[in-house]
Amino acid sequence: MNTPISPIKLAIVDDDKIISSLLKDYFTSNSAIDTILIANSGHQFLEHMATTSDMPDVILLDLQMKNGTGLDVLDAISKEQKPFKIIVISTYYDVNYIGQMLKLGCDAFLPKEVDPSELIDIIYTVSQKGSYFTEEQIHHIRKQISPKSPKLHIQTKNALSERELEVLGLLSQQLTTKEIAERMFLSPKTVEMHKSNLLLKTGTRNSIGLIIYAIQHQLINPDSLLLLGN
Repeated sequence: MNTPISPIKLAIVDDDKIISSLLKDYFTSNSAIDTILIANSGHQFLEHMATTSDMPDVILLDLQMKNGTGLDVLDAISKEQKPFKIIVISTYYDVNYIGQMLKLGCDAFLPKEVDPSELIDIIYTVSQKGSYFTEEQIHHIRKQISPKSPKLHIQTKNALSERELEVLGLLSQQLTTKEIAERMFLSPKTVEMHKSNLLLKTGTRNSIGLIIYAIQHQLINPDSLLLLGN
């Protein structure tokens, strides 16, 4: 893992105070991560976000909580279109839920027993590349996300520029903004502009949403998802 120039701002949202505290202590030893918030419920997190300008880059979100679940947080963030990266962790993890979790807006879905050292690498990957999948998850995503009709494909394709389609294809390979910029001989700022236009035109909230949309509307080959695990 290459250490980012500035620390990744992390929020931990979990009603298990012991786990939250242990994770924060563990992350403190890593200069790449700055835990700026611990919230013990979804409601507490959303209330805090409504009153602060110091926003996290990545949210580590427990799915099952007593006072405001992870689903409540995902729904609220989706409606407000906040640019957070969301890693959902759950005691009730099941790989069969991966497609649904991505549609709800999470950028990674993990079992709660994930090793903390591995979790640091995953946080970094999500921060830099926008998402993280295991090979098993990719296999299930390809099965669960089915294309829609060719008519929708034609309508959507005509609405997107050639450059936007190229950016979309490279996003499906999980390239970073910098890597896409280098591949297309563009500035990172221009790539971000194309990505913003894609989000606006497709009504999606993140790179994962774009990839799901592109597969459903036959804008990219589902086999390209195999590259996401590399």
